[in-house]
Amino acid sequence: MILAVDIGNTHIVFGGFVDDDLKFIARIATDTTATEDEYASKLMNVMNLHDVDRDDVEGAVISSVVPPLTSIMKKAVQTVYGVDSVVVGPGVKTGINLHCDVPSSVGADIICCCVAAHNIYGSPSLIVDMGTATKMILVSDSGAFEGVSIIPGVMIGLNALANGTAQLPQVNLENPGRVIAKNTVDCMKSGVIYGNASMIDGMIDRAFEEYGSEIPVYATGGLASTVVQYCRREIKLDEQLVLRGLNIIYKKNA
Repeated sequence: MILAVDIGNTHIVFGGFVDDDLKFIARIATDTTATEDEYASKLMNVMNLHDVDRDDVEGAVISSVVPPLTSIMKKAVQTVYGVDSVVVGPGVKTGINLHCDVPSSVGADIICCCVAAHNIYGSPSLIVDMGTATKMILVSDSGAFEGVSIIPGVMIGLNALANGTAQLPQVNLENPGRVIAKNTVDCMKSGVIYGNASMIDGMIDRAFEEYGSEIPVYATGGLASTVVQYCRREIKLDEQLVLRGLNIIYKKNA
């Protein structure tokens, strides 16, 4: 089994691959204060929940957008499984080119999304990655990363709305049933759900106009399934593009 680790600003997601088969997915909260030993303990507990033994893991690959945790997680994996993780970054083979001003600044999660979309679905494509931030990533017909738009994420907007006002509460992300709602909670749900869905539709329109043609759109990330169902554009949902990209990158570098 290959252990894929996606370290995000809000959550760390673990996936276990046997060949291309994703056997399990687990998620823990990102904690920048936790030590190597604490993460090793969390990792062991998570893997035990999914009946994964130490001897089952033969390799690991890490994507991280939280630099202080990258080496900590790599050491934690080494402690538990005795393997040296591949870390997505400069010098690692990905099979795609980065067409941008500063290639070293492109996030590892973005690279993984591009690798997965290109190798699994083909190119070109537009990827909507809905995590802490919402990212819209363009992959050219040759499979190269062409650029990205970074938008405040769904939960950032929702938390700002509740924390920045005196009378608006925290609400769950679920369908309010109406665009123009009748009570405070449903009004907020409408703004967050339909507002983000409309924003995505509008950004897709603008991306297509800039690109010169319509291309396939894929959505991924922890919040994608909640919002994308209300979009009017045709969007294919694949919530594990980053993990699938990590698995492909590991194979290229094994």
